[in-house]
Amino acid sequence: MATQQLQQIISETLSPYAETRKTAEDHLKAAKSSPSHPLQVLEIVAKADGNDAAVRQAAAVHFKNVVKKGWDVQREEGNEGIVINDQDRITIKSHLVQLMCTTPPQIQVQLSEAISLIAAVDYPKAWDNLLPELVKQFQSPDQTVVNGVLKTANGIFKSFRFVQRSDDLYGIILYSLNIVQGPLLALFKSTGQKVDAVANNTAQLKPLMQSLRLMCRIFYSLNYQDLPEFFEDHMTDWMSEFAKYLTYQNPALVDTDEELEPSPIDTLQAAIIENLALYADKDEEPFMEYLPNFTRLVWNLLMTISAFPKHDSLATTSIRFLSSLVQKRMHHHLFQEEATLREIVLKIVIPNLLFRESDEERFEDDPREFIVTEVEGSDSESRRRCSQDLLRAMCRQFETQTTTICSEHVASMLLEFTNNPNGKWASKDAAIHLMMGIAIRRESSLGVSELNDAVNLMDFFQSQILPELQDPNHSNRPVVKATAIKFVSVFRQQFTREHLTQIMPMLIAQLGSPAVVVHTFAAYAIERILYTKETINGKKHPKFGAADLQPFLEPLFNGLFAIVDNVEHNENDYVMKCIMRSLATQGEGIIPVTQIVLTKLTAALGRVAKNPRNPQFNHFLFESIAVLVQSVCSVDRNATALFEPLLFEPFNIVLQMDIAEFTPYVFQILAQLLEYRPTGSGLGTAYQALFSPLLTPGLWDKRGNVPALSRLMQAYIRKAAPELVGQLNQILGVFQKLLSSRATEANAFDLLSSAILHFPQEEMETRIATIFQLVLTRLQAGKTPKYVRLCTHFFALFIGKYSANVFMDRMNAIQNGLSLNLLEHVWIPRVTTDPPVQRTEAKVQVVGLTKLLCEYPTLLNDAHGQAIWSKAVVATITILTSSSFKATEETGLDEEEIEIGYDAQFSQLKFARKAAEDPFPEVADPTLGFAQALHQVSSAHPGRILPLIQQGLNGADPKLSVGLESMLQAANVQLS
Repeated sequence: MATQQLQQIISETLSPYAETRKTAEDHLKAAKSSPSHPLQVLEIVAKADGNDAAVRQAAAVHFKNVVKKGWDVQREEGNEGIVINDQDRITIKSHLVQLMCTTPPQIQVQLSEAISLIAAVDYPKAWDNLLPELVKQFQSPDQTVVNGVLKTANGIFKSFRFVQRSDDLYGIILYSLNIVQGPLLALFKSTGQKVDAVANNTAQLKPLMQSLRLMCRIFYSLNYQDLPEFFEDHMTDWMSEFAKYLTYQNPALVDTDEELEPSPIDTLQAAIIENLALYADKDEEPFMEYLPNFTRLVWNLLMTISAFPKHDSLATTSIRFLSSLVQKRMHHHLFQEEATLREIVLKIVIPNLLFRESDEERFEDDPREFIVTEVEGSDSESRRRCSQDLLRAMCRQFETQTTTICSEHVASMLLEFTNNPNGKWASKDAAIHLMMGIAIRRESSLGVSELNDAVNLMDFFQSQILPELQDPNHSNRPVVKATAIKFVSVFRQQFTREHLTQIMPMLIAQLGSPAVVVHTFAAYAIERILYTKETINGKKHPKFGAADLQPFLEPLFNGLFAIVDNVEHNENDYVMKCIMRSLATQGEGIIPVTQIVLTKLTAALGRVAKNPRNPQFNHFLFESIAVLVQSVCSVDRNATALFEPLLFEPFNIVLQMDIAEFTPYVFQILAQLLEYRPTGSGLGTAYQALFSPLLTPGLWDKRGNVPALSRLMQAYIRKAAPELVGQLNQILGVFQKLLSSRATEANAFDLLSSAILHFPQEEMETRIATIFQLVLTRLQAGKTPKYVRLCTHFFALFIGKYSANVFMDRMNAIQNGLSLNLLEHVWIPRVTTDPPVQRTEAKVQVVGLTKLLCEYPTLLNDAHGQAIWSKAVVATITILTSSSFKATEETGLDEEEIEIGYDAQFSQLKFARKAAEDPFPEVADPTLGFAQALHQVSSAHPGRILPLIQQGLNGADPKLSVGLESMLQAANVQLS
């Protein structure tokens, strides 16, 4: 495709007309596989004269996406047909940095990201001139260029954070340090001098401050793993610069009317404090002498910053820094004075716990953001959460003093509230948060596990929390009500079943609050209570189970569905998750009201299908349908006749409208229903009509559909394979398509396994040669550990179902000696070094290998075959003695133990998971079967088998010999 034509296509992707855009996007997708496509796109990006700025930017975005999907040839998701040849890669890397430095900022951002993506694959071994090129631009007089290369370097060095230490990682860090550490310090200092020189020029100051902040983030990445020698040697240089900016003030950079957006000074100071916290956390000796001064500077900074949201990030970063110091015994002397502790509580903790005007605005106008921050925490933690963490840190080191000081303030604030309930409700709100801060010693995602002994939690609950929950007037202090509900959810582990029985109707009543935060907190608290477990006789049980919930079901569902049905705020994922958890808790007890609940859920589905907006809500909606199907149909399979007419109508609408967000969910529930259909009932008219459209290639082109579609196809095959023989070639065509991509190869083998297990053997045998050719071609093209696992599992399954003779003969028909080659170099090494971790998979391997060892005597005809036989025996014993095989049941978590939620890649419905299928139910004890089979082959070849086994076990782990002896004794057999 000519560059001019490509430019026109990119231009048309910006068209206001949907049809034009769609056509252009299809052409662009097809063009991605063309040779030199990335270079053509870069030509369009580079052409400043005659190219529309929007087209250049669209081209830059497209280039970045091509790099993202096509540069890494080992990419797990596959490269989507993009092939970038070696020469183009060299050309791109030779010009990309310079091009980035000459483009406008909006294009520069895209090219910077593209460089980071390439660097993630090639840096430094295959792109050793990248960092020198970037560092060279530090001298540019254009601050925009400097910031561009700093952003790029920051993107590259971020990969040093949050990864496991290794020699390779340290090698890359050392290489990077040798090139960048000196120039970075020099640039930091010279930029500071420029800041001083243009102190009154706002336009010049802002990019300079941005440069300083970017360099601070690079400093963070370079120091994240360990303190480099250069930074230790130049500690004074860096720390004096950091200290300078923690006291830096400049009215030219501060907008006094701005309440939301932080100033350049604020963002720089927050980045510096992150660096200080990193060093403090590492306990680096060279840094210790600077710590008292920085503690004072951060303290003073906290005293001066406002309560406006623009200072939230700086406040939380500063508080976290103090928390990291307070909780360490080595810094005990900095905070041990009671006056210091009192000042922290009075001047830092309480001011940051108090409900601000901006909090009230969020409570009323942006409840979603308020809820996410206050209940679950978010990317930017709230001042309240950080203040409570600071309190807990203080309690770890100074529990008695901190508890006494805070208790005094709690009493004082509650007295303020008592004297003026309407005017001082914020005092009670802060008092509750202060109490939560000092009461908790230890907590996890499951709740609070240990309390501060000096705090009488239940007394506080009775006197301060219960009255708020009992108040029927929703207009009274909604913020305090929300906090009281939060208190219940936080301390849910501490309440007895009797307490929860008392609390539950109060929480249900709060579902009727018009305040979104209040009724959402109530739904969240109920859901968390139902999720809570207690251990009785070593086993976990729901603290508030089905019998406890039963009396409250009607008002609970009335309250929850009233919110779901509300036009203004119906897509509340916390509420829908509560519905899901309530249904799961009640189990088969929900049967009497199944039709009512299902009608409500399908009505909600009909509404959101018109405009899907909240992925979490949608996920919990489908989980709720799935748990309803599971609860009812697992008890009565005939109940599928109730679900199918109610669900097929909305499901058909979803499929006809091609609602991409919903189709994977629909396929999973259809599979679940199909699996529950009574044995012998066949597919039924609706499922028969749906099957042929499921084979449409376009459906399988959408990556998000594949796992669910594959699952549904397996359900069809498992339920009615004889009815589908006429479409077997199409099914195997789908298998071939899925096998062609690493992202879908596991789904391909799932589909193939179902076909092997359920289609008539005579139908499959005529197609086996083609299947083996496809599988082996992929194996030859890329022998990844994952693919080898999939292949060898299939080999074992095939032998277990069809016999070792068929497998070996078919392989040798493809190429003489291929079967032994696969055994020796692929299969045996895999099960020896990478044994299966799940019991069913392990059983399949044992069944397949046992038949191969004991039902294919040709293997013993020569020395080569005997050597392989010997290794295969050891591999089988290795599996049989592994912990995964000894497990009594398939490893897996109960639904209640899984945090369920939406996943952007593929959201599996936990309550619609495929039931485990044992491919060989006739083999009750594979260990016994293996021992008996060895005995039979030993009897048939006296004197030959035992020496071969001993030869294989020679030098192996002694536990294998012990394990084999135990198996033989248990089977009451001996080898001759």
